[in-house]
Amino acid sequence: VQLQASGGGLVQAGGSLRLSCLASGSISGIDSMAWYRQAPGRQRELVAVNYVGVITDYVPSVKGRFTLSRDNGKNTMYLQMNDLKPEDTATYYCKFSDSRRGTHYWGEGTQVTVSS
Repeated sequence: VQLQASGGGLVQAGGSLRLSCLASGSISGIDSMAWYRQAPGRQRELVAVNYVGVITDYVPSVKGRFTLSRDNGKNTMYLQMNDLKPEDTATYYCKFSDSRRGTHYWGEGTQVTVSS
């Protein structure tokens, strides 16, 4: 499985962006999909995770502003980000996981910069 993240950019505070994560290859064993972010000088943190067919969870700082969604027909996961804040500035990464095999797939990051 290869993942390609896109959709980052520069936006003013209060604006919106939609990130995409396109998967190539078979994702039949994937049981969770997630978005992470890493700001300069900080550890990578989980932003949102979807346990396939079960539940989607968000870090408290983005609840009500970010929405993770999937288009199975397009093998694509999205992160709709609204009301962006400067503290959302980071490189965003997508990750697909197959817990039965203990395998994780990461996409290259896409930069999100929010100006005040």
